[in-house]
Amino acid sequence: MDKKILDSAETLFNLAYAEDIGDGDITTNNLIPPNETKKAILVAKAPGVIAGLPIAHLVFKNFDKNIQWDELKPDGSVVEPGDIIAKFSGDFRALLTGERKALNFLQRMSGIATYAYNCMEIIKGTNVEILDTRKTLPGYRLLDKYAVRMGGASNHRFGLYDMVMIKDNHIQVAGGIKKAVDAIRPQIPKSIKIEVETSNLEEVKEALEAEVDIIMLDNMSSKMMTEAVKLINGRAKIEASGNMTIKRIRKVAETGVDYISIGALTHSVKALDISQRIIN
Repeated sequence: MDKKILDSAETLFNLAYAEDIGDGDITTNNLIPPNETKKAILVAKAPGVIAGLPIAHLVFKNFDKNIQWDELKPDGSVVEPGDIIAKFSGDFRALLTGERKALNFLQRMSGIATYAYNCMEIIKGTNVEILDTRKTLPGYRLLDKYAVRMGGASNHRFGLYDMVMIKDNHIQVAGGIKKAVDAIRPQIPKSIKIEVETSNLEEVKEALEAEVDIIMLDNMSSKMMTEAVKLINGRAKIEASGNMTIKRIRKVAETGVDYISIGALTHSVKALDISQRIIN
């Protein structure tokens, strides 16, 4: 896992520690004697894809720097109910106090990876890439987007800084798509791609005239998307966006678009059910 992701997770852990532990775990610290060692496992309770194990490990290391950690189903692994994901041992207090924080990271990230994997399975056989969006939990973007990759999908832009995305409000202020593109193109490096949002075929034509890199087909019907793909005819990459549900994406993929962006990958996360068990 990239150091930037781990650094981001460390920052988030510090916030989680402050909100969850405060002055101390009064239950564990008053029931469990110090310096007692135990073994534990992480177990999948639902089918899915694992993401976030290095972060779970990081959590426990913050409570016990000598924790022994063995990943049986590393990130990206497909699991079934009952599968043991990891085995570990360390200070008993550390295992109990760190449990919820570790699972909060692991379950959320695995939920994202699972949704991404399911989307990729549905469009299998096409050449379409599933993309995430910026609709991530504030502060969790690096983690959320890492989880998307573990599920086999791809990352769209990471922020407002790494790609031009001209949307409806920009277009309205600029006075049209071509005017917006003409205004911004001289001010950015050639390596920065320009994407424009369109909602109808007339706007698609204007985006083509502006010679943008990517044309977004936003909230279009599948029929209109098919017409737009024919109109574009390879002159720009095509992204389908807006109301991209798991039930709809196969039909959208078959229109011939290059990308399908799905906000629900990260904004409507269903955590994967994973539990921690003490085994001795």
